[in-house]
Amino acid sequence: MKDKPLRFWRFCALLGMGLTGWQTMPAQAASSAAEDPYGDWTGVLVTDKGQDCPTEGLSYMEIKPKKMIFVPETGNLILHGVPDKERQHYHAQLILQDARKQTLPMVFEAHPVGDTFEGVYGTPTCRAHITLRRPNNHPLDNFLGRN
Repeated sequence: MKDKPLRFWRFCALLGMGLTGWQTMPAQAASSAAEDPYGDWTGVLVTDKGQDCPTEGLSYMEIKPKKMIFVPETGNLILHGVPDKERQHYHAQLILQDARKQTLPMVFEAHPVGDTFEGVYGTPTCRAHITLRRPNNHPLDNFLGRN
């Protein structure tokens, strides 16, 4: 019973130190996309040619060691792939069928350029390019080392 208040004050002290460190901790420098491709990447597609390109909102790419996804305009269509870090080859695709049973392929290709990824998205009616960047880190992510 005597050490219950002591444990409470230790907890408060650790919490205070953690919050102070959290607010003053500098963000880690971003490494190049070629060296560290893993994580989340976002950008906006820009139409090169065609129509019906998903260019109105943010697109999302996530790369993990054994899989990757690309979501154009953060919609409900998800392109899947397997990244090849050694060859710097990042390819994802989704193949659907339209109402007339015609194949409708959606393909995304990307490669690292500095601390970004440059990519091309294509369907039978659209071709668009994109520059993907890491989203801004949040202080809690820096504190927990999740950036």
